[in-house]
Amino acid sequence: MLNQLYIKNFALIEELTIEFTPGLTIITGETGAGKSILIGALGLVLGARSSSDLVRSGSSKAVIEAILLPENPATITRLLDSADIEHGEEIILRREISSKGQSRCFVNDSPCTLQVLKQAGDLLIDLHGQHEHQLLLHPETHIALLDDYAALGSLADSYRETRKRLTGRRKELDALLADVEHIREKRSLLEYQFEELETLDLQPGEAEETEQEIVLLENAETLYTLGAELGELLYDDERSAFVQLSDAIHRFERLAGIDRTFGPLLEEIRNATGIVEELSRSLRNYSDRIEFNQERLDELRERQLLLQRTGKKYGRSIDELIAFKEEIADELAMQDNLSSRTEELENGIANLRKELSEHAKKLSAGRAEASGKLERAVVAELSALGIPDAVFTIRSTRETSEEGDITIDGERFSAFENGCDRVEFLISANPGEPPKPLARIASGGEISRIMLALKSVLANSTRLPILVFDEIDTGISGRIAEAVGRTLRLLAKSHQIISITHLPQIAAMADSHLSVEKAVRGERTATGVRTLDEKEHVDAVAALFSGQEKSESSLRVAAELVERAKGIR
Repeated sequence: MLNQLYIKNFALIEELTIEFTPGLTIITGETGAGKSILIGALGLVLGARSSSDLVRSGSSKAVIEAILLPENPATITRLLDSADIEHGEEIILRREISSKGQSRCFVNDSPCTLQVLKQAGDLLIDLHGQHEHQLLLHPETHIALLDDYAALGSLADSYRETRKRLTGRRKELDALLADVEHIREKRSLLEYQFEELETLDLQPGEAEETEQEIVLLENAETLYTLGAELGELLYDDERSAFVQLSDAIHRFERLAGIDRTFGPLLEEIRNATGIVEELSRSLRNYSDRIEFNQERLDELRERQLLLQRTGKKYGRSIDELIAFKEEIADELAMQDNLSSRTEELENGIANLRKELSEHAKKLSAGRAEASGKLERAVVAELSALGIPDAVFTIRSTRETSEEGDITIDGERFSAFENGCDRVEFLISANPGEPPKPLARIASGGEISRIMLALKSVLANSTRLPILVFDEIDTGISGRIAEAVGRTLRLLAKSHQIISITHLPQIAAMADSHLSVEKAVRGERTATGVRTLDEKEHVDAVAALFSGQEKSESSLRVAAELVERAKGIR
């Protein structure tokens, strides 16, 4: 609902704060008092075109701010999220217009574009009197309103979810198919690389092992010579370490025979002899294994060169090349499954298209069934509101397409956001005139009554925002005026309605009555708004009958109208 409207330095308004309540708020006032200024201010904060002429004379800027509490926050929340605007329970719309003609827009104190402000306004307030804010004049909203009337919301949600899944699956397939040629070209390279690495039969640590074996083969003669020399020094020569140690043992034995303290030393030198003997045996075995193999050396050098070239070619070490070969194998295996993955996606798309078609067919059937009921209900409501010869038609069309995702009875159709149907409300208010789109109806009062009729029938729709009527009483009086007032009163049970009126039959229906008054303060004229109490409300209704000089009869009739309004449920 609209909680508050703040206006400063706008036209005849110096500064004004209007508090609104739920239900039906009626605004009355003498001609020229400034009622249209209020609607103009509200229109500006909803995104209407601005002009520096609207700024109060002598002021640098005009400010209009509306504080609202949306009953269905989900829709406005999506808009604010997309615009990166923080939000809570309240939504604050603000418009500033400078005397130089510049305009600034804000939502929840965050600067925004005029387009965002207008989109937010369209979702929150339906203002009649200016076409810019009449939600029902936009054909794209009609299908959702019809679905609400037909209770098709959950089915429509299922359709949209299936369509979303279909779009995602198709994007996945398109991306896969777009890469097919690239994959084919890449496959030749991958197969060549895999074959090359597979032929090499690389082994972990091979580079280091090859290098070590080459060093040994290249130094075989040196290794053999050094081994032989060490063998002589340790054991084979007549003056070897083994011989020398043996002589030393004899002397240690004689010393130990005399002095027992030499016993441990004797044991250690005997151990040393064993170590020397074991060392010489190991050297002999090592020398026997030394290989003088030029053919093996050449083979190893060739292998080392091949490993070095391959590593440089791929920019990888041997161990990295082994891992790379496994990666290639995995990618080739994945490519081998390309056809099966493509087939899987195509089958999934076919199933989703079938599911989408089933949803669309049910939606179309539900809409067709509900359309007739809605048409009859709106015509009956229009008759009660003084348009007895109205014709209201719901036009539903489809777009055939050879590539369409929806198939019904063997024919293919384009899949739109809400199904395969394009829905538009058409109306003729006068006999002999063919039904036309709502936006092409000329009369402001007629438009307002048509909107009132539609919204009365669609009263349970959560998609309808706050309703503001400026010209609803144009061209009506008497019984029709009372019928319009009754409809407003009933509709206000489930919607906040604000209506400017000149008719007592409508004014009497108010839950809250605001009086717009113009006064001269100093040398300046200013417009003000006052909330009337119950007695003032009756007086204001009477004034609409007989002017400011209220008679007893006008007061009595006004009181009766007000009392009768209280009984309307």
